[in-house]
Amino acid sequence: MAQSFSTSLPKSSSTVTTSPSCTLFFIFTFCIVSLYTLHHHHHSPPPSTALNHPLFTSTFLESSSNYTISNYLHHLTLHPHVAGTPPSSAAADYVKSQFESFNLQTHINNYTVLLSYHLHSSLTAHFGGAGEVSLPLIESGVDSEVVKPYHAYSPSGTAYGKAVYVNYGREEDYRELAAAGVDLKGCIAVVRRGGGMSRNAAVVKAEEKGVAAVVMFTEIKDKARSFNGDGVERGTVLDGVGDPRTPGWASAGRDFEKLGVEDDGVLKRFPGVPSMPVSDETAGRILGSLEGSRMPKLWKDGDFHMKFDRVGPGPTFLNFTYQGENKEVTIQNVFAVIKGSEEPDRFVVLGNHRDAWTYGAVDPNSGTAALIDIARRYSLMMRMGWNPQRTIIFGSWDAEEFGMIGSTEWVEQNLVNLGSKAVAYVNVDCAVQGPGFFASTTPQLDDILVEVTKQVTDPYYKDSTLFETWSTSEGAVIQRLSDVFSDYSPFLHHAGVPSIDLYYGKDFPVYHTAFDSYDWMVKYGDPFFHRHVAVSDVWGLLALHLADDPILPFNYLSYAAQLQNHSSSLYKLLEGDVVLHPITSAIRELVDAATLVEVEMKKMRDEKTRDSFSVLKRRMLNDRLMFAERGFLDSDGIQGRQWFKHLVYGPASESKVGFFPGVVDAIYQSTGSKHEKQALIQHEIWRVARGIQRAASALKGELT
Repeated sequence: MAQSFSTSLPKSSSTVTTSPSCTLFFIFTFCIVSLYTLHHHHHSPPPSTALNHPLFTSTFLESSSNYTISNYLHHLTLHPHVAGTPPSSAAADYVKSQFESFNLQTHINNYTVLLSYHLHSSLTAHFGGAGEVSLPLIESGVDSEVVKPYHAYSPSGTAYGKAVYVNYGREEDYRELAAAGVDLKGCIAVVRRGGGMSRNAAVVKAEEKGVAAVVMFTEIKDKARSFNGDGVERGTVLDGVGDPRTPGWASAGRDFEKLGVEDDGVLKRFPGVPSMPVSDETAGRILGSLEGSRMPKLWKDGDFHMKFDRVGPGPTFLNFTYQGENKEVTIQNVFAVIKGSEEPDRFVVLGNHRDAWTYGAVDPNSGTAALIDIARRYSLMMRMGWNPQRTIIFGSWDAEEFGMIGSTEWVEQNLVNLGSKAVAYVNVDCAVQGPGFFASTTPQLDDILVEVTKQVTDPYYKDSTLFETWSTSEGAVIQRLSDVFSDYSPFLHHAGVPSIDLYYGKDFPVYHTAFDSYDWMVKYGDPFFHRHVAVSDVWGLLALHLADDPILPFNYLSYAAQLQNHSSSLYKLLEGDVVLHPITSAIRELVDAATLVEVEMKKMRDEKTRDSFSVLKRRMLNDRLMFAERGFLDSDGIQGRQWFKHLVYGPASESKVGFFPGVVDAIYQSTGSKHEKQALIQHEIWRVARGIQRAASALKGELT
């Protein structure tokens, strides 16, 4: 049970009569007290932060409620709420009303963006002499208000051709088919999701190989937990993030520049051939009918592929039709703000997207429910007298499923302020998918993440901390944030804000299907909502440290060590005369700067004074810790994807290597001569080195 804590409230005012002599006495006394306070400023008590009042931290942890989180989630998942639709607007109103009920400063930002919707689709097959057979495209037994499965931003089109199986649709998969003499021209490719390929990359690659259309499926490996075996994974095939008509600037205000739908800059972000998703049952029916070349042995991983032996083309023909509509709609980001008491111009942002392809119990509203509950718990602490030192912002993003559009537009609109004032961004998308805790960070935040998990009780082993169970599990390694899977992308990859992403469960069988419902969560995902509480605890405690620690809990020696590991891994990929010396030399500069900063941080932590000069010194140090991450940004961005500015963590075009994306692209994508390729790789290495040097310079805080 939480300790009781009471504060004396001012009594109601009443009329008081005073004499002139009393009035002069009060004025004199007030002046003396004011002068004394100014003269003895360094003796003033510290603000009521969570750090110097452990009662606040214990209140945060002890006021958690799985019942409350369950209620939030139940309400959020009553109806499907695709971005840009009336149910999505209703979900925004619900989140806003919850924030307002906690007496938080709340507002909504609207953006006018281009979203993509399903109008009509059909898929029929000619199985030899069986005639034309209509294949199901929607899950069985689902409510009519659930949107039919489709790929957002797929071009409309029809195609008729032989079915051919291309596995994940990677370059190595097509090499296997070419070696077997498979002719893909004019075929309809059947692609399975995964293999490091985004939907967009898989469709674009298929287009390059001459196919007429793409049918995509996701293998459901856990049929027992999928409710039905005919779930279909909806999703986007947009290349990149943000409103395609406003690349690099926000689609906000009464009047703003926007590209035309037929502009080359817009069209290049859409695939050139149509695609649609189908269930693995439908895909299996097609694959089971194929003849032609044998399936490569390396493709036969898992029970699903053991049933099939041929890749086609044909003899089965597919008749494919998809019609969609790209239209301008309004999306809504919902915010709640807790102003900082000492540094209101320094922001810690907690974010989760709200829109869902269907009911969204896991993706994303398990995270939305957790976000609301953190706001509820913070409001209890505020009533007890707590106020963060720095400002905390809760962001409920819209249209993430279409390509991180809501968060990207907000980051682009606020880029200057975020670049100069954002401390960190902490993201939770699918808070709970199943068992097992997972986390990804930028490396300077590793230590504080570990520290926080040592304060949180494991949801199913009450005698253990989350850290104790996590550190002995498969998910114990802290991952990095190179991919573009959620709303941390604009914050880190474009604005250079240190970031964290948290979730429970590696994957789940109802992803983006009509079965991602409250019932699924109660039956399979988190029946007692204990994992939801654990994620909320970690998320909220991280924000408390980032908002209240006098010195930001950043460790750049950890970052330097990670960069050294990355450079060692990169060395194994290099050939010829390319040298890594620029990067290794820059890392040594970062180590030197980080070592001096560690000494400086320890000295400041040992100081007990709070005079104006000490406060200013801490702020100056914190600014250097904040800005170091911005050093890894390059104004030219990653070649071919200039919006992505981060040279250490960002999306490589087609590789599982999760660091130095520009260098990795130069290694795997260069098409020139050997000399030209080596020169390009060396140039990208120099760019990374300069980024590391900029980070080191920011840590030092001095001009050369």
